[in-house]
Amino acid sequence: MDKLPQVSPAEAAQAVESGAGVFLDVREPWEREQIHIKGSLSIPIRDLPVRFAELPADQDVYVYCQHGVRSLRAVEFLITSGRPRAIDVAGGMAAWRQAGLPA
Repeated sequence: MDKLPQVSPAEAAQAVESGAGVFLDVREPWEREQIHIKGSLSIPIRDLPVRFAELPADQDVYVYCQHGVRSLRAVEFLITSGRPRAIDVAGGMAAWRQAGLPA
């Protein structure tokens, strides 16, 4: 697959805040308990194949993990599974925190 769609944490935050999408956290539950983006959906990457139907098909889905590796895999899976509106949040939760965005 060619380059996957990706945006910065600030771009994702602005899009979701404006109602143009939702956040998907693909980290493990124990990671999410430590910190997560308020209002994000939680589907660990291992569960995504059986739960991706829970994601809205009519909105952009901004996918994040801790550093960006799992979210890229998740975005690739979603796109190849017929969900072309999946977008990676570059750098994941680490970049989100570094940008000083609220969690």
